[in-house]
Order: sequence, then structure tokens, then C-alpha cells
Amino acid sequence: MSDERSGGEPVPGGEGGARRVPKAVARLPRQVREELSRRLRRNRRAFRADDVQVVEPPLLRRAVGASALGNCMEWFDFGVYSYLAATIGKVFFPGASPAAQVISSFATFAAAFVVRPLGGLVFGPLGDRIGRQKVLATTMIMMAVGTFAIGIIPGYATIGIAAPVLLLLARMVQGFSTGGEYGGATTFVAEYSPDRRRGFLSSWLDFGTFAGYALGSALVTALNLALTDDQMLSWGWRVPFLIAGPLGVIGLYMRMKLEESPAFQQQLDEHEKALAQESAGSEFKDIVRNHWRALLVCMGLVLLYNVTNYMVTGYLPTYQTETLHRSSGSADLLVLVGMVWIVLLITFLGRLSDRVGRRPLYAVGAAAMIVLAVPAFLLIKADGTWPPIAGVLLLATLLACFAAPSAATLPALFPTAVRYAAMGIGFNVAVAAFGGTTPLVTAALVEASGDDLMPAYYLMLAGAIGLLTVRFLPESAQVPLKGSQPMVGSREERRELIATSKELYAFARDQERARERARRG
Repeated sequence: MSDERSGGEPVPGGEGGARRVPKAVARLPRQVREELSRRLRRNRRAFRADDVQVVEPPLLRRAVGASALGNCMEWFDFGVYSYLAATIGKVFFPGASPAAQVISSFATFAAAFVVRPLGGLVFGPLGDRIGRQKVLATTMIMMAVGTFAIGIIPGYATIGIAAPVLLLLARMVQGFSTGGEYGGATTFVAEYSPDRRRGFLSSWLDFGTFAGYALGSALVTALNLALTDDQMLSWGWRVPFLIAGPLGVIGLYMRMKLEESPAFQQQLDEHEKALAQESAGSEFKDIVRNHWRALLVCMGLVLLYNVTNYMVTGYLPTYQTETLHRSSGSADLLVLVGMVWIVLLITFLGRLSDRVGRRPLYAVGAAAMIVLAVPAFLLIKADGTWPPIAGVLLLATLLACFAAPSAATLPALFPTAVRYAAMGIGFNVAVAAFGGTTPLVTAALVEASGDDLMPAYYLMLAGAIGLLTVRFLPESAQVPLKGSQPMVGSREERRELIATSKELYAFARDQERARERARRG
């Protein structure tokens, strides 16, 4: 039977005596074949050399490496707060009960996420106008300053109510800068990556994220093991935040050495005047009006990823110390095991998403979350050494299934001209509403209900929303980004793609002629 989509696009399998499908065309994944066919029909010819963008390997390695390193530094800073939430609560909210201290500390943690959408609204349109690289350098500076400031703020015992107020301000600086960080970094790496390897190369960005979490967790764990409780409360908790200064200088240096992404340079060359004349408000309206479906899909996937992320990295250390009454050292060490496992696993899953697709990875992970969340937390609650480790590794594996394809999947939802801004809106609104509030909401639910399985139920809800979202997610594995030329990693690969496009274009014409003869006959 004929296999046609509504647009009349020719694909293999048509009737009417068309020639056999060329091997090069048959090897293409269906979503790639469909997208290339659309572009060939629009151009009315096969690809030429100037239709395909080659990214030189040294430039690609530098772009991916600098972005991942910068993201590692950003999330080392941001993640350290999660691991020290209980200690920070005692330093800045000493008069409250232990449960209230934790909730107050997480409320300050969540406050940073309230301003994240504002950061996205400011930095997103800027990234689409002045460039991804300049904005990413700015967010690096702001994050380093905000984190370093936390390390030098006096405690409540020294300056009273001014202490939590200053802590809140520093957290808001962190949140504002992070509003432009992840959307910009994912956009930058995705626009640099060859289409065939975008999942693998983009997964290095989240490799940097969890490496930063792991480094922060390792440092806090080492401090908890080396120092007494009084020493941690007095000065030990400040050490990870003070490290942000030199790390920020290194990250800034790396990002200042980057060149703009090829997709942005091409877009700027073609639409520079239009972009300069368009206001941020009109761009926001355009995104909401013309890309609302993609925004909803983006927010659904971000919810799935970040509820799981902040449950494991933000809430789980405190859950073990305050709810399960374990030592902070053992709690941090257990989470560190999970972070290291994700770091080891994530790039393999990114490569897998290039082969099997992004949708299957999300779908399997979301379905597994619904089934395995309660067993995972039962294992974490159990006595002994190995059951809690197994529970954390189970949650970490599910988290890796969501993290690995995200940096490649989310930017592919939007065209180049609005990609940074759209990511800034969709990603940060979802994180602010659902991700960053996860530790606060979960801690409050456990306190109010007395049910220490509330975190598992919360994850099950996120899994159900994620599974529903995947139904509306277009497959983007190996597909060129919207509004960008096909990207390849070598001149040889470009020649191969041009040859394949000639076979595909000839085959498509044969299919059209065969259908036309069938209609006339």
C-alpha cells in the first residue's frame, strides 16, 4: 500500500511501478527521510555543497567541552545548596524547629526558581539577537558572584534578620542567571552538533550538570566526614560556596574563547535587520501564538526531567537525614553514588537516543517511573547498606533516561530565530513551577501527612504527565534542526549526504510520476 503523509510527501513503498528504493534512502530513519524530502521538494533540487554545514572537529570539541565545563561549574554552585540545606537552615533560621528549618531553607531554594522565568525572558531574546556566546558568558559571571556571596554572608546570630534576606537576594541572583543558562547552553550545543550525533554530543552538557552535582556532593560529603558538627555550622559549610570564585573565572575564560554557533551565524546573516527591529515583547507573543504546542511539549518533558532531578539531587539528602534520621555523611555518600552512576551512564544513553530515537527513551523511562517509584523508595527506607544503594541507583537510572536526550530534544522543538527565547520560556516556567519547588512541596507533604512515601507518589504523577507528553513529541533523532541547514561532522559525510539527497530526490520524482500515471490510468 502507498505510505504517504497528508502533505503528499513521497516515501518508499508507493504503488504504480516506481523503481526500487535505493539502499542509501532505505537506510535513513523515517523522520529523517520525511524532513529531507520536504526540504528537497521546497528547493526543487538535490543538496549542493553550500546547502550542508560542516562543523570542523576541533571547533566542535571546543564548543561541547566549554559548554559542558561551564555547565558543570554552574550546577556545582547550584547543587551545593541542596546538599547543605539542613545546615543552612540551622545557620540562617536558628529559632525554628528542625522541620521548619528544612522547609525554610528549601523555601529559599525555591525562591531562586521564581525568578528563573524572568531570567529566561531577559536572556532568551538577547541570545537570539546578540548571540548565544555573549549571554552564556554573562550568566557564568552572575552565577559565580551569587554563589560566592552566599559563602561570605554572616549568619543569623551575627546580623539577625538581614542574614536570611541577603541569602534570599543571593539565591535570586543565582536563579536569574540560571534562567538563561540551560536554555542557552542546550541551544548552543545542539546548533553545533552534527545531526547524526546530536543526542550523544548534547548529552555531554548534562554530563557536566551531574558531574557538577557529583563534585559538589563529594566535597560536602568530605567536609561532613572530616569536620565536627560544630565546625560545619561555624565555617565548614562556607567552603563549597567560596570555591565558586576561581571556578567562575575558569568557566568564563572557556566561554569567551567560543565562536558563535553556525546556525546562529547563518540566521543572523539572513535576518539581521528583522531581528534588530523586533522587540522582545513581539517575539514573546510570536512564540506563544505560533509555537504553543511545542511550548507545552517542552514544559511536559521538563517537568518529567526536573521533578525527578530535584527529587534525587535536592530532596533525597534531606529526606534521609530529617525523615529517616540517618547521618548527613551517609546520606550525602548515597546520593553521590547515584550521581556518579548517572555520569557514567548518560553519554551511552545519549548515543542510544541517536539510534533508537528520543521518544522511546522518554517513554520507557516515564512508564518505569510509574511502576518503580514506590519500590525504589521502599529500598531507600530499608535497613542495611545494599537496599538503599539499589533504590538510589534505580532512581538515578530513570533520571539518566530523561537527562540524556533532553539537551538534544528540547531545542529541536523550535526554529533557530526563536530557539533561545522559546527555550528560556518553556524550560524555566516548568522548572519554576514544578522542578525547583519539588523539595519544598515534598517536604511539606511528608510533614503534613506523615507518609514517608509521598516522594514516590509525586514521582508517579510526574511519570504519568511525562508519558502523556511523549504522545505529542515529534521524533527528532538525526533530523536537521528547524530553520538550520543539515549539519555534518566532516566533508566526507557532506559528500555522502549530497549523494543520498540525489537518490532521494530522484526516487521522489519517480514516485510522483508513478502516482500521476496511476491517476490518469
